Amino acid sequence: MALRCLLVDDNSGFLHAARVLLEQEGLLVVGVASTSDEAVRRAAELHPDVTLLDIDLGGESGFDLARRLADEPSLDPGRLILISAHAEDDFADLIEASPAIGFVGKPVLSAAAIEGLLRAVNGDPGQPG
Repeated sequence: MALRCLLVDDNSGFLHAARVLLEQEGLLVVGVASTSDEAVRRAAELHPDVTLLDIDLGGESGFDLARRLADEPSLDPGRLILISAHAEDDFADLIEASPAIGFVGKPVLSAAAIEGLLRAVNGDPGQPG
């Protein structure tokens, strides 16, 4: 069964490109969102296995959204992974303090990178959560 993903990013071009890439690599992108409120609605509706959150949502904080998603038990966003075009080192302390299981840079975003983080957390990328 394909890993079900929700993508959250304020850049529509990136959302499209990431969706195409991840689906070509065997993941199922069940939804996309561009704002925090939209991401909360989509997580509640879709119950993805993993939610990929951009750190910078055009004036909204991906870190704040990650906490919001993690703190509301009814949302069930699956595993949270932060993404950014910025280097991980730029946000290392904030990433560590967040409820996300890790970080993937946008330039290296792939199904393998996502599955690698999931394996590191629970040992079975086909059954996250």
